[in-house]
Amino acid sequence: MDKPDVTLENSDAVYDYYLAHQQNRLLAKAAYATLAYRFRPRIRYAEGVRERLRELVRSNTRLVLAVNHLTERDPYTVAGAAWRSPLRQVIGRTRVLAKDELFAEPTRRDRIDLMGSIPVFRGKNHGMRAVNAAGQRMMDVCAERMRRGDDVAIFPEGTCNEEDPTRLQRIGSGIGHITSRAMKLGVRPALVHMGISYGPGVDRYADDAAVRGASVYFTTPVTDLPEKPAEIARLVQAGLQDAVDGAVARY
Repeated sequence: MDKPDVTLENSDAVYDYYLAHQQNRLLAKAAYATLAYRFRPRIRYAEGVRERLRELVRSNTRLVLAVNHLTERDPYTVAGAAWRSPLRQVIGRTRVLAKDELFAEPTRRDRIDLMGSIPVFRGKNHGMRAVNAAGQRMMDVCAERMRRGDDVAIFPEGTCNEEDPTRLQRIGSGIGHITSRAMKLGVRPALVHMGISYGPGVDRYADDAAVRGASVYFTTPVTDLPEKPAEIARLVQAGLQDAVDGAVARY
């Protein structure tokens, strides 16, 4: 299937494509390894969490990874952290939600397609009414990809935190809807919270040097999940703030 242009007007074709798209796993692992070497995130875990993540991966449990959003380079930190953690084993079968404008330039699109990205049309860019149908389809695609065996990584704040990097912004309900829809398809996922801290004075446009050596912290994964999207979102809000607190404390 040919790559469709990633535009809102073309969203049906876009999500048909990303429902089936599969990157080259060997190349993806090589890319993640390169980013781990380049950005060198420092990984820490709450007690027992490293082994718990290994158990979840070994048992083929679907993962919903929630990450706070501080800079435009956060995906590089997440990729490097995945390589340096038990998440290495799910590289190549993890879908990463990314804003649609990142898919506009062909070379950049090739790179983020390799990372397993799925485009998101954001209301702040196109208007909430305009993106409603595309957003519903995106969430259905994510849920179906999980049913087929993929994990999903999400920045649930939806935009970079330009206020206080130590305090999570209010997260949207999207992560709750995706998780709830996957559960309705028979998936029994685990929520994994990854907190990132670059220390004080780093803004959304930070360069590579400023984000190198990030503090990354994993809290205990949550497997006993409520069914309602709003309740899942509230659970993520609390769990991800705990992860951010851990990352900040260990910077």
